Amino acid sequence: MDENKFTVMQKAEVLIEALPYIQRFNRKIIVIKYGGSAMTDETLKDGVIADAVLLKLVGFKPILVHGGGKEISSWSQKIGLESHFANGLRITDGPTMEIAEMVLNRVNKELVTKIQKLGVRGVGVSGKDGGLLHVKKREADRVDLGYVGEIDRVDGAVLRDLLEKDFLPVVCPIGYDDAFDTYNINADDAACAIASALGAEKLAFLTDVEGVMVDPKDPESLIPQMTASQAEEFASSGKAGGGMIPKLKNCAAAIREGVGRVHIIDGRVPHCLLLEIFTNRGIGTAILKDTEEPA
Repeated sequence: MDENKFTVMQKAEVLIEALPYIQRFNRKIIVIKYGGSAMTDETLKDGVIADAVLLKLVGFKPILVHGGGKEISSWSQKIGLESHFANGLRITDGPTMEIAEMVLNRVNKELVTKIQKLGVRGVGVSGKDGGLLHVKKREADRVDLGYVGEIDRVDGAVLRDLLEKDFLPVVCPIGYDDAFDTYNINADDAACAIASALGAEKLAFLTDVEGVMVDPKDPESLIPQMTASQAEEFASSGKAGGGMIPKLKNCAAAIREGVGRVHIIDGRVPHCLLLEIFTNRGIGTAILKDTEEPA
């Protein structure tokens, strides 16, 4: 078989492998938490958007939820505001909140533009739009985080309407409280809350690690699948890295609240979403319901 014919056959095999997944998840909601290096590297950014568009075109109902922490820090530095963090959360005073909202909305519209360029109708929404994300002030031990919100209610009507009208929603993690004060929201928390409220079939976290590993320094120790209970146990075991602990707890909570499956994948890998969702082996860690047996 000549080289060109071999390449064509490989492509055919990839499509055949993807077919059952396309059939299984047709018209199902998938929430993608978009962050990390995939947001700062233009090539990776284009790849993630292309993946989301492809998911849309083959029948999925994707929703992008994005962060923007690095961009907020960069713009804060430009105007002379110093960034401070506590327990991994940005301490957000009034001026920082103004910068965060400005930057996150700028990121939001950039992503919408990239989606539009690929021929799919994208719409950017803030958690303030339609009362999507209602929050209360997030409390922390001995630290006033300022305008950092903890989600206490999700009204998914605006997202359901957009999905039914064939749009690809892009959500900016900003919300407000009972007094209509604006709050910054951790993007992981926003993605979990939205996925749970909408009963998403899948929730995918794009990260800067290969997945959940027994030894964070050894990629060979990747855990390809674990149940929600195993994720909680691992988070409490002392083996998980600091940034992975809240993510695993979020994943387990999302599963218990009705999300079908959660994926933690390496956003630095080109087309990581397609590789995780449409191939038999996948490339990251999948968190399953306790009633499912890891393969």
